[in-house]
Amino acid sequence: MRVSQMQIDLLHRGGFSLVMMKDEYLRTFTQRGVADLYGLLTEDPSYMVDALVADKVVGKGAAALMVLGCVMEVYADVISEPALEMLQSSGIPVFYKQLVPFIENRDKTGYCPVETLCRDVKCAADALPLIADFLKKNQGD
Repeated sequence: MRVSQMQIDLLHRGGFSLVMMKDEYLRTFTQRGVADLYGLLTEDPSYMVDALVADKVVGKGAAALMVLGCVMEVYADVISEPALEMLQSSGIPVFYKQLVPFIENRDKTGYCPVETLCRDVKCAADALPLIADFLKKNQGD
């Protein structure tokens, strides 16, 4: 595994949702859901290329954004089966603590809305407009 234990420890101890390292540059993120990954992909895509990612929760939408960003490797505390399949089918090594059938919504009453949006997506690129629309509609939530 190339994602370092330091990166994983920072994810947990720093209260971050995402910790990404590229070369010697480490960046931390705190937004919920896929907002930070989407922001990186649309505003600073070169940083994602060959980056090492430590993330708390990876659903299919996050996985699609990581595939589109060409990350090198992913560590997740929790990952959904569809997310794992998408990353692995794209040749991205994945390490995780817990594999779940799907990512739950925040109040644990069903599917995460982005997981639902991306459920039938076969290609990572097809998820991008769905996620963009979702984030636009839910700004400020």
